[in-house]
Amino acid sequence: MSKKWLNDVKWDEQGLVPAIAQDAHTGEVLMFAWMNREALEKTAQLGEAVYWSRSRRKLWHKGEESGHTQKVVEVRTDCDNDVVLLKIEQTGGIACHTGRRSCFFNRLETETWQGVEPVLKDPKEIYK
Repeated sequence: MSKKWLNDVKWDEQGLVPAIAQDAHTGEVLMFAWMNREALEKTAQLGEAVYWSRSRRKLWHKGEESGHTQKVVEVRTDCDNDVVLLKIEQTGGIACHTGRRSCFFNRLETETWQGVEPVLKDPKEIYK
């Protein structure tokens, strides 16, 4: 099978592309991560989000430890093919390792960042 679609993506000098996970139903942006070619290919094959962990230097199947997998409904790129958008269904309603629905829970208020989204589950209960 041809992998031309993977060649159409504009990978950066480290072979990565930014990936945004968006709730397929509400449009809420849940998280941002990186993908390499293998992660994007596996995401398309599995129908679940697989990312590249820059800190661990390995593939990361979202939810492999927490159980909070991301079912991929649709994969898109932006107009320059240098950003991937995953429209997903978030298992368990938690996308962030802090136990929140979204990783974007801090809001700038009077020159300080304030956490404005609740912790839905204590991370100590998620990650054993």
